[in-house]
Amino acid sequence: MDTPREHGRDEGPAQKVSVSMPASRIAAVKARVGARGFSAYISAAVERQIQRDLLEELLQASEDETGPIPQAMTDRAAEAFRAAEALAASENIGESSQGDPTWHDRTAS
Repeated sequence: MDTPREHGRDEGPAQKVSVSMPASRIAAVKARVGARGFSAYISAAVERQIQRDLLEELLQASEDETGPIPQAMTDRAAEAFRAAEALAASENIGESSQGDPTWHDRTAS
């Protein structure tokens, strides 16, 4: 009898799931990676979101233990993210997808 084994990230059998999202977002992904790369792109985006969620949990646990992050440090981090967003936006000028103008046509980070 086979025993279940732990699989690493991106290993093991794939399962088909159904998700709903705005048509413009689907079109933006397909324009970027084609229909054949769609699942891998979404899987990578979900992995990044899981990492963000885990980081948020870690930050919250740290803050609970040691107190709030100093405002100056929070401000520097926010400015760094704004600069990264501006750089990403400037690199994607002229590459916007069809559809929803609120959808940012760039690889999710």
